[in-house]
Amino acid sequence: MPSTASSLWYVDDPDPAAVLRRNPEPDPEAAFALARQLHPDSDVIPAASGSLQVWAGPDQGSIYIGCFPGLTVVCTTAAAVTKPTRLSELLIRPLASEHTYLVSYDMPRGWGAFAHWERGEFRRSFSATRVSILEDEGLPLVWERSYWAGEHPVPLRPGERPDPQTLPFDPPDFADEANSEWLGFGYRAATSDGAVRPAEIPVSGFNLFPRGQAPAVAVPDDRESVTHTRWFGWLRGRDRVS
Repeated sequence: MPSTASSLWYVDDPDPAAVLRRNPEPDPEAAFALARQLHPDSDVIPAASGSLQVWAGPDQGSIYIGCFPGLTVVCTTAAAVTKPTRLSELLIRPLASEHTYLVSYDMPRGWGAFAHWERGEFRRSFSATRVSILEDEGLPLVWERSYWAGEHPVPLRPGERPDPQTLPFDPPDFADEANSEWLGFGYRAATSDGAVRPAEIPVSGFNLFPRGQAPAVAVPDDRESVTHTRWFGWLRGRDRVS
């Protein structure tokens, strides 16, 4: 399971889980276009690609995007915000999507956050560490009830005493449950035997550089590498992208 995640989902399909279960091939050209749209002041260079199992929580200076029919996921550090309501307008609705979902967490820090916008209009956000609520805006959703009722307590090590201010749930678990409710799969645990897993959701990777400072893109001529053929073939013949 990814120890961190910082993801934005732009959803038009009424059943995003069904889209993901079909194991569609992502559209790298659409991903490249979106990466450039989100970073107009940067050079955007194709990078190693993979799955959400590895790239759900990318490093600074990189972005991973999966563009599927009716659904797009963007993994970016810009989504790791302590107050989701402060997310930039550009990130809230770059694709005029019906729904925008933010799901981010950091297990080592015990932090988690989620948010929802409908047609660009804010609906709900939450962000907290285990002992401090950083943001709690909008109306709580029905699925949240069991968490606030204490049915998902923070796991403690043997002999560990909880902080008196500890929330009745672990924020990363809370955020992951939002992902399960909205998208039909969990980053941290499969919701059912047939559920999609992060390792089954491919994304295209891109590195970001200050304008004019990107290195040349090396695209191999041979077709021995399935990965290069799949992700870089559409870029063949280009030395630099921006």
